[in-house]
Amino acid sequence: MLPSHPTGLWPPRFKAAIFDFDGTISDTAALWREVDEAFLGRRGLSVPPDYPRMLSILGFRAGAQYTIETFGLNETVQDICEEWSRMGRALYETRATLRPGAEAYLRALRDLGVPTALATTNDPEVLDAMRGVEVDELFDVRVHGREVRHAKDHPDIYLEAASRLGARPTECIVFEDISVGLRSARTAGMITCAVQSNDPIQNVDEVREAADLFLRDWRDLGL
Repeated sequence: MLPSHPTGLWPPRFKAAIFDFDGTISDTAALWREVDEAFLGRRGLSVPPDYPRMLSILGFRAGAQYTIETFGLNETVQDICEEWSRMGRALYETRATLRPGAEAYLRALRDLGVPTALATTNDPEVLDAMRGVEVDELFDVRVHGREVRHAKDHPDIYLEAASRLGARPTECIVFEDISVGLRSARTAGMITCAVQSNDPIQNVDEVREAADLFLRDWRDLGL
């Protein structure tokens, strides 16, 4: 059993840090649930149990293709992505928040000179719509899912983040709340830290097993 207050996170025993956004450092799972319910509801459909989990792995474009194939929709990937982006921006503008303690940790790392990267399947236009959360002040680089070839079941997004930070994969730690991402980051030689989210679809035991470290709450770091 991994400890809930892992050593090595503070003081940091790594040279660069890569963070997922939704669920990991933000409380936004409920917002995407609203998007899913509204999007499928307009088409007379309900949200299948595993649907949010699949979209968190795939991101916008691959998620849109998955949605078309799953529900037999006669729509384009581009149209679905644009609809999701509009809905996401409207919600993120006033309701997206960071989880307590997450910003303090990010700023503490940067104060120590540890470079940080955001690696998210979310779209930049959605994150840029947030008020009160200045993403570019917290991260040295950002990598979005649409910039890499594969979804988070491959390590592409984490490797690209490490490259932009000028760090070797073995020098990086990846903070994630999904087991698929944690496993792919580990295959690339990165240290992994599973973060317990407030998302009801998260299997906590699964993410603990998939990672080197486990963090229940950012405030546990005491920063």
